Amino acid sequence: MNYRHAFHAGNAADVMKHAVLAWVLDRLRTKDAPFFVLDTHAGIGRYDLDDQAATRTGEALRGIRRVLADGGANRLPEAAKPYLDLLNRLNDGVSPIRTYPGSPLITRMMMREQDRLLLAELHAEDVQTLRNLFRGDAQVAVHHMDGWLSLKAHLPPKERRGLVVIDPPFEAPDEYERMVAALALAHRRWATGQYLLWYPVKDRAAVWKLHQMLEDTGIPKMLAAELCWSDDDRSGRLNGSGLILVNPPWKTQEALSELLPALGTALAAGTGPTGCHWIRDESGKTA
Repeated sequence: MNYRHAFHAGNAADVMKHAVLAWVLDRLRTKDAPFFVLDTHAGIGRYDLDDQAATRTGEALRGIRRVLADGGANRLPEAAKPYLDLLNRLNDGVSPIRTYPGSPLITRMMMREQDRLLLAELHAEDVQTLRNLFRGDAQVAVHHMDGWLSLKAHLPPKERRGLVVIDPPFEAPDEYERMVAALALAHRRWATGQYLLWYPVKDRAAVWKLHQMLEDTGIPKMLAAELCWSDDDRSGRLNGSGLILVNPPWKTQEALSELLPALGTALAAGTGPTGCHWIRDESGKTA
């Protein structure tokens, strides 16, 4: 409850996870059937990069604004196009961008009239901000509730297709364990849904433990992706951004194998490990 993303909006972790999120949503749009998205830790949905909170940390300067500087968008692969297009639309082509979308607004901008979005947020002030942002929008529902409980309350949806975004603040010491337990529960309730889970790369041993716990669930089709800007010897500091994708779209591994290194170059991210690998493949076997 102490974490406020306004201080970190548009940073390197956001660039990585939101570029991947936009790509996944773009793949969902290739079929006419409606899709449902549940965002368990929604935040406020939209951020001002010139606001005092953002400028205090300067993380956007080292994140999305660095990526877009000097025509940097033109050097990114095709997989980045959905993300770059929505940033351009949101800012009317103005550079440097000022408005940065969180996952709720990214999702809403990529939805069609037949799609539906449900947002869960526990922070009372942030919930009100979300409600103001989507006021009058019949395709978006905002719930003031614990994101972990939303998985049980709102899955499975009536739609057969969709995505669950799980991006907790990692304030609790047992957040990894809660994430794995929540995914296992959600997958039992909606095995055909796609899942996108974000985690911080701070301590490599903790990441290995997370991957092992995920592997132990037996859930098939789990892909891990990471973009790291520092080596793991800086324990306790954010060294990179990680994602777990369950039931990812076709050719996700190929797309991310091209996208992540390109983003790392654009971010001047250093020499940390970057790439993706299967935790469990389609057959359920470990990599």
